[in-house]
Amino acid sequence: MGLTVTNTNAMSLLNIVNSTSAKQSNTLTQLSTGYKINRGADNPAGLIAMKSLEAELTAVTAAIDNNARSNAMLAVADNSINEISSLLGEIETLVMASASDAGLSAGEKAANQAQIDQALASIDRIVNTTNFNGKRLLDGSQAIALTDTVDRTKIDSLRIYSRGTQTSDTQINVAVKVAAEVASTGSWGNFTGSDTLNGNMKIEITGSLGTKVIEIASGSTASEVQAAVNAVKIHTGVSASVASEQLSLASTGYGSKEFVGVNVLEGGATAGGNTITHHARSYGQDGTVLINGQSVTTDGLDVYYNSAGISFGFSMDEDNLNLANGTGTVSFTISHNKGGATFQLGTDASTRATLGIDSLATHMLGGGETGGTLDQLKSGGTFSLENDTAGALKIVKKAMNDAATAQGRIGAFQKFNVQTSINTLNTAKTSLSEAKSVIGDTDFAVATAELNRQSVLLNAGISLLGLANQQASQILSLLG
Repeated sequence: MGLTVTNTNAMSLLNIVNSTSAKQSNTLTQLSTGYKINRGADNPAGLIAMKSLEAELTAVTAAIDNNARSNAMLAVADNSINEISSLLGEIETLVMASASDAGLSAGEKAANQAQIDQALASIDRIVNTTNFNGKRLLDGSQAIALTDTVDRTKIDSLRIYSRGTQTSDTQINVAVKVAAEVASTGSWGNFTGSDTLNGNMKIEITGSLGTKVIEIASGSTASEVQAAVNAVKIHTGVSASVASEQLSLASTGYGSKEFVGVNVLEGGATAGGNTITHHARSYGQDGTVLINGQSVTTDGLDVYYNSAGISFGFSMDEDNLNLANGTGTVSFTISHNKGGATFQLGTDASTRATLGIDSLATHMLGGGETGGTLDQLKSGGTFSLENDTAGALKIVKKAMNDAATAQGRIGAFQKFNVQTSINTLNTAKTSLSEAKSVIGDTDFAVATAELNRQSVLLNAGISLLGLANQQASQILSLLG
């Protein structure tokens, strides 16, 4: 090659040095920011994918925060209902103690009533003060609304537990196909006319609440046997009635869980020569209702329905709705957007779910076949200790079931919806973060090795550039 003034070697080396310097600058940027895509030119397709993953990751993180708050809210409601259940247990104990009042003084009974009054006041206080972030949880503010009124002569204790993502109101049509029945002995005792017992009699009464042995004096009439049986119905769940001088026993509740059995231990004859015999255990019967055409088996008079995201329960009135062959009917309409506590479980609108939390105030607990509500246990109330201890116990047991059902529904929603969503979203967040990292994060081991390589190349290029530039000096020396 001839010796010329134009130094092409130096120019080529200069281009190489500039290119290596630019690559080194890009590598330094990756190491300093932690990202290997810092501008669109670095990786256009990768940038689009990374931004899409970032948007999804932001939505998932927000959903996790939402669910964490929802979980905390439901925990507050759960703890408060747990305290209400404890108070109901105390009330039940006081009612039971007052039911067996043979050795109970009037002062002790009054003291028990005073404690019941205080417990009822405490329940209402908890209901009215349980709140989360300014929203009351147990006073009915979070109940799912109806768009019309429901016939309260047919339905009692209607509680709508949840609704799905319906876009229109849902009409519920209820028709009783098979009526629920009590357990009954039918005519029992063989009393005729004004017949009386011929000698003392001891019988064992068994029902769903327990067993009691009662002793009935010689000469007792059917009405006096009735009174003796009813005196312990709070313990047995079996009541007696007399119609046309005929004695019969029946369970105080409805459904297949109810039963009545009689065992004659001593005596068992009437002055008229009739024999009073044992009665084998007989059972009640659950009913069947059609709800929007779907067959549902009742639990006594209680009905529970769950379909298409809608869940609710109510008690049938035993006289106005518990009528067979479709003669007992009622309708109501559930609003699709009013009332209830609505939770965003995921990252899009289809993951919304609404939980209904009905009031747990004393005037709302109980009802159904008990014939009264918890607030009627107060002093002077229809079911106070002075007026109706047996009825009070039935109401308390129903109230305890109401509270347990509400707590169970909240717990189920918390466990199977909120906490499951949190677990699923956390898994999704991990996967999205990993995918985003693979596309956009700097591999420091690779980048550091590349930086060292570029430094060597840059230093070598600069050194060679110096040698190439010596050619110009050699030409000058020839001219001299």
